Amino acid sequence: QLQASGGGLVQAGGSLRLSCAASWRTFISYYIGWFRQAPGKEREFVARISWSGGSTGYADSVKFRFTVSRDNAKNTVYLQMNSLKPEDTAVYYCAATGPRRIITSQAMADGAYAYWGQGTQVTVSS
Repeated sequence: QLQASGGGLVQAGGSLRLSCAASWRTFISYYIGWFRQAPGKEREFVARISWSGGSTGYADSVKFRFTVSRDNAKNTVYLQMNSLKPEDTAVYYCAATGPRRIITSQAMADGAYAYWGQGTQVTVSS
């Protein structure tokens, strides 16, 4: 129901755009989020976007470098990543909360997300 793509190898300072294609049932979720997991580390929140696209949120570590957006005509959510750093290296996952209302403060917790894609690897070389 969620398919992440667009990962790859990029040099520090470069850019990548990740895509998350969703089925209609998951695309109409209250929030769709991006998370990442680096080797040996716990999965962490990266960004989220509301169903309307009117509300977005970011982890402090990616704020002003990453932008989350959605194209409702294509049932796709994007994560534009600029000024990439080696510490951004991780497997990136998109996830959807489902249609139930989620309090904004809870939208950074992976427990709020019921549906998960398979992940796409992003590697940033120094």
